[in-house]
Amino acid sequence: MRHAVADSLVLARRSLKRIPRQPDLLLAFTVQPVMFVLLFVYVFGGAINTPGFDYVDFLMPGIIVQTMAFGGFVTALGLSEDLRKGLIDRFRSLPMSRAAVLVGRTLADMATNLLSLAVMVAVGIAVGFSFDANLLELLAGIGLMLWFGFAFSWVFALLGLTASSPESAQSLGFIVIFPLTFASSAFVPIQSMPSWLEAFAEVNPFTVTVDAMRALWLDAPAGDSIWLALAWSTGLIAVFAPLAVSRYRRTTAA
Repeated sequence: MRHAVADSLVLARRSLKRIPRQPDLLLAFTVQPVMFVLLFVYVFGGAINTPGFDYVDFLMPGIIVQTMAFGGFVTALGLSEDLRKGLIDRFRSLPMSRAAVLVGRTLADMATNLLSLAVMVAVGIAVGFSFDANLLELLAGIGLMLWFGFAFSWVFALLGLTASSPESAQSLGFIVIFPLTFASSAFVPIQSMPSWLEAFAEVNPFTVTVDAMRALWLDAPAGDSIWLALAWSTGLIAVFAPLAVSRYRRTTAA
């Protein structure tokens, strides 16, 4: 177990060391989410009614949750590229835990998600976002979002191992993530949606997590949203982590 943890940390460090050599990756972590904020606040915000909130306050938890999930694209693309280049085959010859490759990737995603989170909070404050939370609630929100991002990293890990190429991995990722993102309470109140779509949005993990963030950071009514958000993220990890590890073992055994 100790060796598996050490192997995972080494591979997480490897993934993070790529970022300075590939500055375009930083654009995905920082610039793209900022563009979403500016687009929705200054272009769409005036047309969207959010009772009880200024639109920027309503929006920022949703944009940040979306950004945490999008961080998993790096894992999907990286794993698919490593498979194509034969790097995974070289890892197989080393005395290391097979699961460490995936755990290292997903841990690296948590680190980059923390960077994205810091950037998004700074941008949000710059465009008028304000917290209504104490320090404990603020930290709980950060932890909840990192856990949510970690869960989706495992979803994307499975996609990356299943796809035939990095391009296919990216396409599959968008097919999965976009309906979940936009059919949620991230950008608009779900009550404004058609009844059939509202029913889906109510149980969408994005809606549950965004509502939990608004409860923690904006003092909105919490209901069961915080516990449901934790349950969703933990459940996704419990399902997709074993599936990804199993897929990885089958791939490397071929």
